[in-house]
Amino acid sequence: MSRQNSFYGPKALNQWTREVADAFPQLSQPQAAGLATWSFGMVLAKSCALTAVAFFLAKLLTQKFFAVRQRLREFYLEAPAKAGDHRRDLDVTTCFGPLLRWILADWKGERLAVAIDASTLGQLFTVLCISVVYRGCAIPVAWKIVPATAKGAWKDTWLKLLEHFQGLVPADWQVIVLADRGLYAKWLFDGIRKLNWHPMLRINCGGRFRPRGWYHFVPLADLAPHVGSAWRGRGTAFATREARLECTLLTCWGEGHAEAWLILTDLPPEQSAASWYGLRSWIEQFFKDAKRGGWQWQQTRMADATRAERLWLAVAVATLWLIRVGGAEEETAAEAMPELDLWPERERPRTKRWRLVSVFARGWVVILTALINKQRLPTGTLIPEPWPLVSQSPDPSQTQSKMSRVA
Repeated sequence: MSRQNSFYGPKALNQWTREVADAFPQLSQPQAAGLATWSFGMVLAKSCALTAVAFFLAKLLTQKFFAVRQRLREFYLEAPAKAGDHRRDLDVTTCFGPLLRWILADWKGERLAVAIDASTLGQLFTVLCISVVYRGCAIPVAWKIVPATAKGAWKDTWLKLLEHFQGLVPADWQVIVLADRGLYAKWLFDGIRKLNWHPMLRINCGGRFRPRGWYHFVPLADLAPHVGSAWRGRGTAFATREARLECTLLTCWGEGHAEAWLILTDLPPEQSAASWYGLRSWIEQFFKDAKRGGWQWQQTRMADATRAERLWLAVAVATLWLIRVGGAEEETAAEAMPELDLWPERERPRTKRWRLVSVFARGWVVILTALINKQRLPTGTLIPEPWPLVSQSPDPSQTQSKMSRVA
């Protein structure tokens, strides 16, 4: 092996370290280097396990395994457990804003979809996560890791996570925040609106809704009674005084679904669609990528939630890198080879967008082959897909007449 080739690994890591340091200017030099080394090694090893990442980096960089392993451990250890005289704790919450700014820096368009959800890891951890959804996957931008056995509604935790993004997104952008039924709460609806973002929160069908101009509340289930039905309009959700919410209700019962989607938002009915809620499923794909589909998070031996939160910063950065590269490559491939789209629309699965290769897997292959071919490290760009169209509203007079008969 030539001297030039033997030093390509360090050159690629140095390039990535500069990228990371520019994205997180508040980090010290050792912290930025640790974050870059972890995320770089995770991509190569396709694992967030300490031993796997250390072994891969030691071989690539021709360094001693235990020395690399110790440097990686220092990244997530608390200050008293570190060696040296200039020990510092890494506060991951200071990285949430820079993570979002990194995403927004070259985002094509002025619309953003954000999903919030919780993911458990057996009896070990629960991860409360806020992510930007993108091309069938999601990029975590804020999280809190708690013991899986801990009890609580996590109201304060969710609101504090959201507060990190106050004022970061341009005021003329449209940001929707998607959450499933288990997370619905009036305080969450209000907390999202304080950011000038728009909640789109799914609710259960057991409540009641009073369309604007009506006197009586009607069962939510009556507004989407069968497959193929849809309705949207302004009104008051929930009959009890403490739960009442002035909002827009979007309903849709799609073919292949066991029940209707019932979505509450603050957007005007004519400027929103229940189909947008389908973007929420992309955060579930990220949780799969974090585990067996990518970073092997399910194999972690960590027991300390604070250390795990620091490791998740590397998970977030590595995920952002793969998705940036994979999404840009997917967009280029779609423009260059449209004839590869051989599946008629009617034959595609209705449950999810048709993709032969996910942007996560695509990004990993592109980065790995660039390293093998001794090319400059790709960093990608973010090119979101068009949002689902807003269909025409149902005829309000027909809906009111039908609902009056039901009442």
